[in-house]
Amino acid sequence: QVKLAESGGGSVQAGGSLRLSCQAPEYIGRIGRSYCMGWFRQAQGKEREGVASTYPGGDGTYYAASVKGRFTISLDNDKNTLSLEMNDLKPEDTAMYYCAAKRPPCVETLLAGTYSSWGQGTQVTVSS
Repeated sequence: QVKLAESGGGSVQAGGSLRLSCQAPEYIGRIGRSYCMGWFRQAQGKEREGVASTYPGGDGTYYAASVKGRFTISLDNDKNTLSLEMNDLKPEDTAMYYCAAKRPPCVETLLAGTYSSWGQGTQVTVSS
């Protein structure tokens, strides 16, 4: 397992933007080159759902239908950082957002149960 740490959450009005970041402070090397990584969210009273994922090295990205075209997942291997750029935010995007990682093979990358490493989450709140 890898220790992950998210940052960048906050409160915005509908239509606004936020950028989330995820790092692995104790990992030696470029985590993005070795792990499948993803962003998940969990709204109060709901199950955790996949938002976006990427293959090692950033080759190959996947998005949930609800965020496609609004959210962008990216890897900065030099900074060893996974990011999630969120635009045109909606109240239904309100949730705790989590970064996750797993070793390949990168299958079912939007399925939370397939990931072994998780961050503690960062809250995103979107008001109407």
